Amino acid sequence: MRQVDLSAVDLNLLKLFEALVRERSVTQAGLRLGLSQPAASRALGRLRKMLGDRLVVRGKLGLELTPRGEALAGPVTKLLDDARGIVSPAVFDPASATGRITIAAHDHLSLIVLAGLIARFERHAPALSLHIAQSIGDNVRLVEQGDADLALGIFDALPGSLHRRGLYTDSLVCVVRSGHPVAGGLSLERYLALRHITVTISGVGESTVEVALSKMGGTRHVALRVPHFLAGAMLVADSDMILTLPGRLARLLAKRLPLALLDLPLQVAPLLPAMIWHERFHSDPAHIWVRQQLVDVVALFKKVS
Repeated sequence: MRQVDLSAVDLNLLKLFEALVRERSVTQAGLRLGLSQPAASRALGRLRKMLGDRLVVRGKLGLELTPRGEALAGPVTKLLDDARGIVSPAVFDPASATGRITIAAHDHLSLIVLAGLIARFERHAPALSLHIAQSIGDNVRLVEQGDADLALGIFDALPGSLHRRGLYTDSLVCVVRSGHPVAGGLSLERYLALRHITVTISGVGESTVEVALSKMGGTRHVALRVPHFLAGAMLVADSDMILTLPGRLARLLAKRLPLALLDLPLQVAPLLPAMIWHERFHSDPAHIWVRQQLVDVVALFKKVS
């Protein structure tokens, strides 16, 4: 095939050809493109020279396509439609969307948002599936490497390629089984005397409770470490141990398990759960829609908690 120098080709002339196919009139094709009749005629001359064919000739009912014009009509229309699709703003229609959205989150935030989020998917995007990725530490690496579209959690400093949006503010509380001797009230002394379950998420660094206690010169007896809040809560419900966990999650679990909620008898920093995503998805309409669903779910959760 002969090589063509595209820099010497006026692709705008293809728009005139498309208009000629539709209008079968140089004057009407020019009007469609905002050209005067003389300007449209001159453009047709350049188009014929560019494609090496007359393309249209006069017939009984107006202009008729030559055989080459007939052969080019479909490809030119497709080419221009594809070009319009490239330069047009991307759109996302949840009702017809397919594929999978992957979110990295520990069970704490999964338990809080998943029911509301999947309900929204079922209602607005029934063919779009949701996958909760296996968590690794704080999940930042999963988002950086493209293994997760979003991550939910509590994050420290982030790489410059990641965006963050806070979801809500939470605080730590304690749970014990219903009927536990301390269910009526919990002092710091009684808190330290109990056997504790603690949830180890990343396995790196001390928890906020340990940090607060070390500043006071106190310690607690951690009898059991588990990787999931739900496991810890179920074990507490069947023992005399105590678990410290985020308040919103504690209230949710207390609706389903025989647990009593107690104020944590020491001051710790508030929890600031957030979602993070990579720059490459920042302007993607599908990801914008998913992020807004998470924001809406959390807003509703806060209203009913």
